[in-house]
Amino acid sequence: MANTTIKIPQPVAKRLVLLAGNIGAGKTSLTERIGEQLGWTTAFESVVDNPYLPDFYQDMGTWSFHLQIYFLVHRAKQHRHLSEVPESVILDRSIYEDAHIFARALHHMGNLTDRDYEAYLRLFSLVVEGLPKPDLLIHLQAPVPVLLQRIRRRARSIEASIDESYLSLLEKFYIEWIESFDLCPVLTLRSDDLDFVHQTSHLNIVVERINDLLSGREEMVF
Repeated sequence: MANTTIKIPQPVAKRLVLLAGNIGAGKTSLTERIGEQLGWTTAFESVVDNPYLPDFYQDMGTWSFHLQIYFLVHRAKQHRHLSEVPESVILDRSIYEDAHIFARALHHMGNLTDRDYEAYLRLFSLVVEGLPKPDLLIHLQAPVPVLLQRIRRRARSIEASIDESYLSLLEKFYIEWIESFDLCPVLTLRSDDLDFVHQTSHLNIVVERINDLLSGREEMVF
């Protein structure tokens, strides 16, 4: 009787993938579709239960530090929890953007004092030092006029004050941050060139790039 080799399915490696990108870049839409395509758990940024946002929008200079501390604690807990669940997860905002993009912007605009900004950065470094590293960071980009058009189209009251100069400042900080980011591979995508919401072929391209990088290939820009 001939020997029969039984192939035992290998477990799929758990992945923690983070999305990063400017306001209006398409993070939530891409997170939803990658989750559906790959069967991953999706996690999203929530501002509904943030107790500091109303005060922050009334007086940014007074409440910026409090808001950033709240976000830091919230995102650290979320990042750690998602790194410990058995299934693969994709998250539509990274904890790293809090310091390198948004706190930096608040400091640049004078809403965070030098003292508060330096204290925040020390705490941020201490917190992220103990967090598990992600397996992949997806960086979504789009020209500022496209971002502004998308923001105006979705007409969220919380985004009513966002203007082109603020988006341009954030974009500058994103570019500088991504150039030095080395915790994991980075996949940079131009969301104005890829219609992953309506074009299945475009979404398939994105998924293929993700699989390539998670398989150990070098950093890619598309």
